[in-house]
Amino acid sequence: MLDRFLDWVAQLPELAVYVVLMALSALENIFPPVPADVAVVLGAFLAQRGLTSAPVLGFLCWLANTASAAGMFFYARHRGRAFFETGWRRQLMPPETIAALQKAYERHGVLGIFLSRFLPGVRAAVTPFAGVVGMSPWRALLPAAIASGIWYAVLIGFGSFLGLNWETARAKVDGANRVLAAISLVVTVSIAVWLYRRRQA
Repeated sequence: MLDRFLDWVAQLPELAVYVVLMALSALENIFPPVPADVAVVLGAFLAQRGLTSAPVLGFLCWLANTASAAGMFFYARHRGRAFFETGWRRQLMPPETIAALQKAYERHGVLGIFLSRFLPGVRAAVTPFAGVVGMSPWRALLPAAIASGIWYAVLIGFGSFLGLNWETARAKVDGANRVLAAISLVVTVSIAVWLYRRRQA
């Protein structure tokens, strides 16, 4: 399925490639399973054939990703608290847990957001929860934007500057994502255990 989709992207006109890859970069913050990373590497790889511009592609995908992360942050900032105030959602995230998260974001939020933006799955959650606990936009979005910029520069490098063939470039990104996914799992479990202990206390 993914291979067919990537083949389809490779056949698109230049403008359509930019639009599709920007959309994927934006959707990643809403639906994390979107294969934005591999698709961006494909777009950069196409730059070697003269079908796209790697710097333009990197900037546009970074801009779309940062804009959607900001959108999720502000949406959660205005609606997130109310979402967790009733029913099963209150049991999932009671006020005490949100208060504990707020203290954690106040102490380690900037560094935590920066590092978490490199982790698949986790990267989509850190800015909305920063909005839920009321973190300031600058402290939440600036490290997220910087981390995303670094990550997209790495992806563009895999696809173009390193001069790799497509299969090698994709294999390197898949391998990196597997390692990062394992780290994400450890981080997620650690946070869940920490929140559980806070609730028990």
